[in-house]
Amino acid sequence: MNQPNVVESWIVNPELSKTDYEGKQPPVDNGHARLDPARYHSEKFMALEWERLWTRAWLIAGVESDIPEPGDYLVYRIRHEEILCVRQPDGSVKAMYNVCPHRGNRVVFGERGSLQRFTCAFHSWQYGLDGGLIRIQDEETFKPEVVAHGPRLTPVRCETKAGLVFINMDDEAPPLEQRLGLPEGYLEQYRMDRMHVVRHVVAEWGANWKNGVDAFYETYHLHAIHPQTQTVMADIGTQYDLYPHGCQRMIVPIGRKSPRVPDQDEVDESLQYMMASEGLDPDAFQGSARDVRAAIARHKRQRAKALGFDYDHFTDGQLTDSWATGVFPNVQIGMHPEGCFLMRFMPHPTDPQRFFYDAMTLFRPAADPNYKAPDWMGVPEGTDLTGATRPDTEHVPFGGEANLGEVLDQDVQLLNDVQAGTRSRGFRGALWGEQEQRLRHYQREVDRYVNGEK
Repeated sequence: MNQPNVVESWIVNPELSKTDYEGKQPPVDNGHARLDPARYHSEKFMALEWERLWTRAWLIAGVESDIPEPGDYLVYRIRHEEILCVRQPDGSVKAMYNVCPHRGNRVVFGERGSLQRFTCAFHSWQYGLDGGLIRIQDEETFKPEVVAHGPRLTPVRCETKAGLVFINMDDEAPPLEQRLGLPEGYLEQYRMDRMHVVRHVVAEWGANWKNGVDAFYETYHLHAIHPQTQTVMADIGTQYDLYPHGCQRMIVPIGRKSPRVPDQDEVDESLQYMMASEGLDPDAFQGSARDVRAAIARHKRQRAKALGFDYDHFTDGQLTDSWATGVFPNVQIGMHPEGCFLMRFMPHPTDPQRFFYDAMTLFRPAADPNYKAPDWMGVPEGTDLTGATRPDTEHVPFGGEANLGEVLDQDVQLLNDVQAGTRSRGFRGALWGEQEQRLRHYQREVDRYVNGEK
């Protein structure tokens, strides 16, 4: 079925250079209506999302560094579906449903692996890396009319970009390039294709997936929920940018105090810790808190040259700040030259009031053995940073300890309370301000899908 034409309500500023990724985007008018809070807890809305959103949008299934060699595969799970993404002999990546067409058994089990062919454990039917049928056990016992159905692993559309693997279950969906919405080269500049997963945590949280996204798409709550961040993150100085097809971002200044902090000059303990984490000696630092961010940028640029990294295309702001980029519908990538945080907010298979916080920490290794991930990346001591070994995924059940740090622990409790509040008769829909414009932007795109506009 052909998709209807949807006229976007805005246009990217044509005067912005393709390499001026730091430029502020023009505002987008997404209205001011209060959205029905049932979207956060209704099983009916959850069903509509599955039929009209998840099965028709481009989804980030994984990272290419997890499948470097032919035969390497990863399994992407979303609700009851499993998608098998496989590196092909020609270097491309193909995707297919992880289900044998004979009787519906899973073809592979586990999250990652490497095989030269896939053999169903139920009756030994075999398939190639591209999903094509190789062998039917006892084929002579099947009528030719049955074999004529041409059984193979059912293909799923798959494209790769910037080291990421995307899938789409809709055969008629527009190409990824037409739906991604971010400026050309925006993702590629961070070289995620040269990064490796050094930690992967999947934790079940007590909220709808959209409540999870909402909490991570604004800095408005930092002063109240994460007050410890106020001397190292300029929450009020955040730049918000809205792109087509629900994509958006915020540039959060790091190494700079929030304007809410009365003393803007003292280099307090948190800023000293941040400098030390980057390899700077805070005791030798001469300057005020206003100078810390620039000092960190200079140091990173000098260190990059010594490590053989090319940081010349990055602005100073990119060397220090968090470019928290939202890829519709359910991803935030915290983008840094050293590494990226790939966070996916995955819907629960059956419960609209639960979701899975799926977070990968990506790190770009260097030949220098003394080069380590900065402390703010939260990489556990002793982690292999070379990319030689891929760590197992840490699965944390609901209520379990994920050891993701103080900030995320605070978010877990916050979301439990917010989820309960969305069911109250006293809550009639969010009242989003301009610091929450990213929320309205992606939620408007959710509605385009759910309402059949896309």
